[in-house]
Amino acid sequence: MELTVEIAAIRDGLGDSGRLVGEFRRAVLLVPLEDGPEGGLMSAASGGIRWVYAFTDEEALARFAEARGESGREWEFLSVLGARLVDAVVPAAGGPVGVVVNVADEQGSMFFPPVAGIVPDANAVDLDRGEVA
Repeated sequence: MELTVEIAAIRDGLGDSGRLVGEFRRAVLLVPLEDGPEGGLMSAASGGIRWVYAFTDEEALARFAEARGESGREWEFLSVLGARLVDAVVPAAGGPVGVVVNVADEQGSMFFPPVAGIVPDANAVDLDRGEVA
């Protein structure tokens, strides 16, 4: 199954979370790059989590650009495996990072939060590591 099909199944209450994460890890995703001197992967912060934007195809990225009122400009992006995002990018970020796929698609978006089973355990915000404040 492809990622968009699995997202639709989950949203319809018929999917399997394990299959969803597997499809996410295998998917080649388009991740837009920030403009300007800072560069980096385009993301937004919400609720103490940095959310990296990722898209399943150029059409989904175009819908995002349209929703932002920025469809007239050229968008640079990287093609990255979902697994690479969570296994390499998340640990390098230095804080809680998740991935949001197709964020501009009201019925087709999906959040992959920084929790065990999605990101490496060392970066999962839901694991009790026995830390004392």
